[in-house]
Amino acid sequence: MRVVITGATGTIGAALTSALHARGDSVVALSRDADRGRALVGADAEVHAWPDPLGAPPPADALRGADAVVHLLGEPVAQRWTDASKRRIRESRVLSTRNLVTALSALADGERPAVLVSQSATGYYGPQGDEPLDESAPAGSDFLAEVVTAWEYEARQAEPKLRVALTRTGVVLSPDGGALAKMLPFFKLGIGGPVAGGRQYVPWIHLDDVVGAVECAVDDAAVSGPINVTAPNPATNAQLSTVLGRVLHRPAVLPVPGFAIKLLYGEMAEMVTTGQRAGPSKLQQLGYRFAHPELEEALRDVLGS
Repeated sequence: MRVVITGATGTIGAALTSALHARGDSVVALSRDADRGRALVGADAEVHAWPDPLGAPPPADALRGADAVVHLLGEPVAQRWTDASKRRIRESRVLSTRNLVTALSALADGERPAVLVSQSATGYYGPQGDEPLDESAPAGSDFLAEVVTAWEYEARQAEPKLRVALTRTGVVLSPDGGALAKMLPFFKLGIGGPVAGGRQYVPWIHLDDVVGAVECAVDDAAVSGPINVTAPNPATNAQLSTVLGRVLHRPAVLPVPGFAIKLLYGEMAEMVTTGQRAGPSKLQQLGYRFAHPELEEALRDVLGS
C-alpha cells in the first residue's frame, strides 16, 4: 500500500511512518522543506515539497496513485493563545485541509486515493463535564470546538469522491511531545498533582493505539466519519495524576489551582481545567483491540518503568 502523510515529522506522523514501513507499506511524506523532511523521516520514505499548505494545494504527483492519505498537519494547540496564535491554530488546520481536498478532488477517478484519514480532536465536543460522549454527541461552542468543526467540514468536502475518516484524537501519551511531556518535569520533581480540583476527564490514548486506530481507518472500508481515538477507560485529571506519581515513584498530591493555570496559559488553560469523557465507541464496534487499554500499564510502557 502507498500512503501519503502530511505532518510526517511530528510525534504521530513519525510513529505512523515507522509502523507503516514495518508492515511493508511505502510512505510518501509531504513537507514544507523537502530536504529537512528527508533528514527527519529517513531514506525509506519518498518526500515531496508542499511549501505553502495554507496557500496552495500539494503537488498532484505526490497524491496520484496513492492508496490512502493521512492528514496530520496543524499548529500546536498547547501554547499561550493570542489573537495571532489562535489564527495560526485555525488556519493551519482549515486552510491546509481545504487545499489538500482541492488537490484530491482534481485527480482523475482512477488516480485518486480511496481514503482520506484526516486528523481531528476530542476538542470537538467542548467542555462536557462527566457526560459520556460517543461520536454522535454534538459539537461544543468554545474556540477549539469551533476550530475542529471547521476542520472536519473541510475534510468532508472530499466525501463525494472518496471515503473520509475523522480521527478525533484525545490526549496522546508519549514522552516526546504533547501534554505528558509538559507534565513530566513537574512530577519528576515531586511537585505534580491534580489541576483545578482534578474532576475533569482526560480522554487519554497511548501513541501505539493512535497509530493502530489510523491504520484501522486506512485499511477498513467500513470506517468513515468521526472516530473517537481514545482509550476505553478515560480517567479524571486526579486519577491521571495519582497514577503518574505512582509510576514515577513521586508524590502527586500538590493541587494546582485553576487560577494559576490561567495566569500561566491564559485562555488555553481551558484545555487543562475542562475536559471530555469521550469513549471509543466506533473503534470498539469495529473490534479494534487496544494495545494499552489501562492507564497505569500505558504510562509504564511510555516511560519505560
